[in-house]
Amino acid sequence: MKLLPAFLFLIFSNVLYGQEEGKDFLMFSIQFGGGSYYIDEVQEMELYEFINNIEKIENYSISIHSHTDNIGGAVYNEWLSEMRGESVIELLLNKNIPRDVITKKDFGQFNPVYDNSTWYGRWKNRRVDIIFWPVVM
Repeated sequence: MKLLPAFLFLIFSNVLYGQEEGKDFLMFSIQFGGGSYYIDEVQEMELYEFINNIEKIENYSISIHSHTDNIGGAVYNEWLSEMRGESVIELLLNKNIPRDVITKKDFGQFNPVYDNSTWYGRWKNRRVDIIFWPVVM
């Protein structure tokens, strides 16, 4: 029974509601295995469910921020970051989200939020953050 709270944390830790510079935003993160830009079916389904629950999705712009851990060289991690971002964009396009509302920034290994000296920190840094910004009409 002790595994249940940790399992629930992992499921719900990929969603964030926040505010930056006075603007509310929604964020969904996808985690990746080391050296991978593959998105598994579970995360794909969770992303689509998240998108389906956003009222008036057409009133949002979307920023893609892709990251890696610090394993491997900077050039490789830049490429991997780009591939991760493109994998996420492909999923968004499959949901009929127009490409012109999506921007992408590939950080590679150079913007870690978590401590790369730990396994957990490296795992959390291997992600793409999908940030939904409300568009002021």
